[in-house]
Amino acid sequence: MARGTGVQSKVHYKGSTDDYVVFVEDPAMLKKWRDDKTIALVEVVDAFKVFTTGKHGAQGELNTASKSQLENEFGTSKEDEVIQKILQDGTLQESEVCASLTPLTSTPITTPTQVY
Repeated sequence: MARGTGVQSKVHYKGSTDDYVVFVEDPAMLKKWRDDKTIALVEVVDAFKVFTTGKHGAQGELNTASKSQLENEFGTSKEDEVIQKILQDGTLQESEVCASLTPLTSTPITTPTQVY
């Protein structure tokens, strides 16, 4: 793999009202988890967040799913339960990502001050 690139893995779930995405740390662990639910979710997911894409499939702009969206789609707003459902029934998608070519600086961002 070239420097500055990597693979991003996510599980896409097509709901009745929106599309949902959960990021996965390791696709191999997802496969193991699907066969063995004793594996801790922390070993599978990248973050305990559920995202929506505004009905744009797996490629739309990601927004954090609200509790009401989760409740309406999954019958619960408990993210652990929703994440399990998405991981079990969703589709794994992997894509190559490139790091930004712009070097990061340690220069602090300052805001202008108003002089009275």
